[in-house]
Amino acid sequence: MDRELWLALYHFVAHSQVQGKGWLYTTGEIVMVYFWAVVHDRPMCWAVDKRNWPDDLRPVMLPSQSNLSRRMRGSDVVEMMTEIENQFSAMVGAEQRLIRIIDGKPLDVSNVSKDAGAGYGRAAGGKHNGYKLHVVHAGGPTPLAWGLTSMNVSEKKMAAALIPTLPGEGYLLGDGEYDTNNLHDAAHQAGHQLVAPKRGKNTGLGHRRHSPYRLRSIELLQSRFGKALLKSRKQIEREFGTLVSFGGGLTCLPAWVRGLRRVRNWVHAKILVNAARWFRTNHFNLLDLLALA
Repeated sequence: MDRELWLALYHFVAHSQVQGKGWLYTTGEIVMVYFWAVVHDRPMCWAVDKRNWPDDLRPVMLPSQSNLSRRMRGSDVVEMMTEIENQFSAMVGAEQRLIRIIDGKPLDVSNVSKDAGAGYGRAAGGKHNGYKLHVVHAGGPTPLAWGLTSMNVSEKKMAAALIPTLPGEGYLLGDGEYDTNNLHDAAHQAGHQLVAPKRGKNTGLGHRRHSPYRLRSIELLQSRFGKALLKSRKQIEREFGTLVSFGGGLTCLPAWVRGLRRVRNWVHAKILVNAARWFRTNHFNLLDLLALA
């Protein structure tokens, strides 16, 4: 399946408008060598060794490890992967879905790691060291919005950055961590009603001002519709489960992926690999969709 996923991504890279100029290798050639490493869960030095490629897929020329590592730091690489991500989302109209879910997924590294980009923060079972993937998902192959931070950056802070970028409108579901006045206001300004369990279940609202959209969320959760709506928030756990539950998925951060930039590239590539698998699992022909794009 590694071969199939790589080939699916290859065609989108080949049709990308972001190819770069003035380089020995185009941006697409660099990205495809990197994807070869990612789908096999191997470091970049493995992907630049021609012995690790089948004859019918191996490029005529492979970059050196230092060249690949340097080029992966470029903004053109992020631009290309973002372009492909947006294409995947547009193909299924994910931005038109009314129910969106926001949450964070911890990405641990060793507690004795010297990675300066990692940080200690709250996760399941206590404090952990590492990074956190923050996503807004509406189903489909890719998140509507996502970001990567060190583990110590709060989900509320990242939500404030992600919510204004959301396309369209709808209900935004989150856990009690997101039940703050400023996030309810930000969601409304972005065309969304944030629905999150009230923080402090056994306490009142006090005498200070509350966002009318937070009060609307509290009222909504007293209704049958609101309760049913909040139950659908569990879908985010299935989305995270799908992301990690196959060979080539985002199972963990390997030892050679350290530093915020490298972790971001790795996570971004894994999101795209998972998207290619999503289309295959749901019986979409990516090449047919590409021809229609």
